[in-house]
Amino acid sequence: MNSHPYADQYPVLRGLPSEGRDRGAILAELREMATQEDSFWQTGKASGSFYCGDMDHYAFMSEAFGLYGHMNALQRDVCPSATRFEGEIIAMGLDLFNAGTIADGDPVGMITSGGSASILHAVLSYREHAKASRGVSSPNFVKPETGHVAFDKACHLLGIELRVAPIDQATVQVDLGAIDALIDDQTIAILGSASNYGYGTIDDIAALGQLALSRGVGLHVDGCLGGFILPFGEQLGFPIPKFDFRVPGVTTISADTHKYGYGLKGTSLLLFRDRALRNGQYFFQTAWTGGKYCSPGIDGSRSSGLLAATWAGMVATGRDGYLRYARSIFDTSYAMQDAVRSHPELRLIGTPSFLFAFTSDDVDIYHVNDALRARGWRMNGLQYPNAIHMAVTRPQTQSGVVEAWATDLDAAVEYAHTNKDAPPQSGAIYGSVPGGLTPEADEFIRAVMSDMMDQQQGLPPA
Repeated sequence: MNSHPYADQYPVLRGLPSEGRDRGAILAELREMATQEDSFWQTGKASGSFYCGDMDHYAFMSEAFGLYGHMNALQRDVCPSATRFEGEIIAMGLDLFNAGTIADGDPVGMITSGGSASILHAVLSYREHAKASRGVSSPNFVKPETGHVAFDKACHLLGIELRVAPIDQATVQVDLGAIDALIDDQTIAILGSASNYGYGTIDDIAALGQLALSRGVGLHVDGCLGGFILPFGEQLGFPIPKFDFRVPGVTTISADTHKYGYGLKGTSLLLFRDRALRNGQYFFQTAWTGGKYCSPGIDGSRSSGLLAATWAGMVATGRDGYLRYARSIFDTSYAMQDAVRSHPELRLIGTPSFLFAFTSDDVDIYHVNDALRARGWRMNGLQYPNAIHMAVTRPQTQSGVVEAWATDLDAAVEYAHTNKDAPPQSGAIYGSVPGGLTPEADEFIRAVMSDMMDQQQGLPPA
């Protein structure tokens, strides 16, 4: 990664300018960079990241953001609109995930700054609730190995033991027996993905729900990626199993509004089957000299602009819009999967839907990735096994993209055969470390991250 992108076009700031610049010149500079960067993903060749791709929709949400961006959602007496936006976004999420079917709880929700934040708050809620209701003092959380790494981060930050269960290689779903064996009296919750990031496969949420009920632990469904497309896929008749609050035992669900919810980056939903679970993670301090302080989440000040933009984006899209876009995405994904199946050297992993991953037992899959990259595709590299995936979004549904995919994949497979004796240029971040991470790999990544941050600040490498 270039630590100083655009250095050949604009001066690199090493400190605060002594005099302010002309606003028109600043906007022109920003517009030029944005146009250059948009031109890449607008081809439809970038996996994930740009889930909407509709510039008119982006402009509409940006206008909504501009009206409220300067307002602080923490100060509801001055900015009561934040309460409306937040409450109605949560209500729409609870409706989407069938909270109306809940008979054994009082469903509620909260809005966070993204998927990792929703996951962090879910794990925090389970820790605090288990401590208060069951006296858990050495908490552990059990996840599938395909569960998002944000759960590892949350457990690290919150001092919770993380236990990882393998997946069933035949179904590419979590091994239920392994999950069961890892649960004990200190387990606060278990995880199922709908769908997981790597393969786009959905764990057996119904079976996990029964397991959670029988063992007396919570079940979090991570729908950060698939939460705002899978329900519509189910309604359209695609083979999507139930994973929401209709499933007994599901106690929390995370779903990112900034992905297939088509909002701006910076909002995510965390929904709870019962109010008591959410309320246990509140922070408050009543004896501070600055006054009585309370916070429903880790964030303090938040821009009301993101709430307004997310609300506006969801209301403008509506159920009909989400259904229409979901059909296009599923149809496109299955057509792209057919192109993969046309090559006997390639193998799809599991039973994917809108997101698919594939590997190879005959050629180096990273050679395939190299050739696709040379033709303008930006795929995501996986490891254990080495694989690449495509998260299909609305830009891929443009005319001609599926045909380009099939043509470029043909050439990529041929390239992989021709260059089988040469090392590939691409891979997953830790793809060259067989059998798991090593201390040396950890130190290498830490050094890379440190140097990257230092160079961005104009400091010499350590």
